[in-house]
Amino acid sequence: MRPPRLSDAGLLNMYASDIRVARNSRSLPHPMPPGATEAFVARALKPETREKVWILDGSAHGLSEVLGVISLKPLDRDQCEVAFWVAPSFWGTGLARTALKALVEANPLGAKTLFAEIFQDNQASARVVTAAGFDYIGDAETYSVARGGQVPTWTYLRKL
Repeated sequence: MRPPRLSDAGLLNMYASDIRVARNSRSLPHPMPPGATEAFVARALKPETREKVWILDGSAHGLSEVLGVISLKPLDRDQCEVAFWVAPSFWGTGLARTALKALVEANPLGAKTLFAEIFQDNQASARVVTAAGFDYIGDAETYSVARGGQVPTWTYLRKL
């Protein structure tokens, strides 16, 4: 995992434009509008940005420089929400699980509690968060830009 770079925009756009990735995200539109990925990277690079973003970089293993994204969004009372996505060609490889476990262990924002919100039709991501020690705490729903409506979710919590 590493901070984003301006040069990541092309690969980020390619993967985030995939409907399979966008449908599992709250905020990714589909289709991806021009300039959206560059704006995301520019926001992530600003020091004052509250949400911290890391790129899952596979270049040390002979893979692409961008395999996915993981982020922490600070909430109140020493809490953060974690979000992640992985390029479809790397689904089922353990990449998301490894990245989330590393992020939990590092706890770079000093959170006492982490939350994750997973769409109920995304059982693979539910397995990722439970493998990282998150516990299910209830059902909810949230808006998905790509789906254009409310989507049922499972909410998970991890005390640190």
